[in-house]
Amino acid sequence: MDLPLVYHPDYSFEFPAAHRFPMDKFVRLHDHLRATGTLHDGNLCLPQICPDDLLALAHDPDYVARFHDASLATQELRRMGLPWSEALVRRTTRAVGGSILTAELALQYGLACHLAGGTHHAHYDFASGFCVFNDLAIISRYMLASGKAQRVLIFDCDVHQGDGTARILEHDAEAITVSLHCENNFPARKAHSDWDIPLPRNLDDEGYIRIVDDVLNYLLPLYQPDLLLYDAGVDVHQQDALGYLNLTDQGIARRDRQVIEHCLARDIPVCAVIGGGYDSNREALARRHAILHHSAQQIWRERGLS
Repeated sequence: MDLPLVYHPDYSFEFPAAHRFPMDKFVRLHDHLRATGTLHDGNLCLPQICPDDLLALAHDPDYVARFHDASLATQELRRMGLPWSEALVRRTTRAVGGSILTAELALQYGLACHLAGGTHHAHYDFASGFCVFNDLAIISRYMLASGKAQRVLIFDCDVHQGDGTARILEHDAEAITVSLHCENNFPARKAHSDWDIPLPRNLDDEGYIRIVDDVLNYLLPLYQPDLLLYDAGVDVHQQDALGYLNLTDQGIARRDRQVIEHCLARDIPVCAVIGGGYDSNREALARRHAILHHSAQQIWRERGLS
């Protein structure tokens, strides 16, 4: 078995080309990983659509129904930031199913990566910032409720604060929310994670890596989670359209290796999702997201996890 990678063709569909959300980045990421041999038929894992009862672990059932039935109000659609379609419903629910499958594979093998996920702006009863359902919160409650994990730690390295995750899991003592984010960025009104690490604009590779190392060295021994959910957003990149940090490709690769190595050295399984990334050059964006999967595959082979 090679590094488990989770993907489905539903993740990308025909979408307005001028829209800010890069809906085609998922298929481009898939194609890039195929071309480089990181993804192949032997390690491709196809997810099911997430059922409503699991969505309801973190979301208002009425909100779930209104999204499915195309009955969201105009203001709700504006806040979601995406044009509703049946393809969007399939893509959204399938991607949550993919994140759940990635977490289950991580518990089984020690490490697994999704080619989507990280929808951390979705709140209990409304969508926000291109995020409809909060896969990180759903995974956490599913793993805890099923007894598959006694404590889950969410390590969110997307450049934007995981406000939806923080608010949904605010009173879940065994779901620890950690957000490293650019302080002066979306959302304007921040939530309260268990641990918020606000970062200054233009922070570079060395400063960022030092902070990640310090945070992990402190929090992993403190909480000793049974599973770490890693949101590996690449909107920290210096060329990202919505980021305001100054990381290079090499800095992101160091970050991804650091997070995974810190966890595996402590026998903590890692479920990695790709998080945010915005660039008009979609091929460059796909390669940027692929840094996670290349880094994880290298660690997988170095450690002989198969």
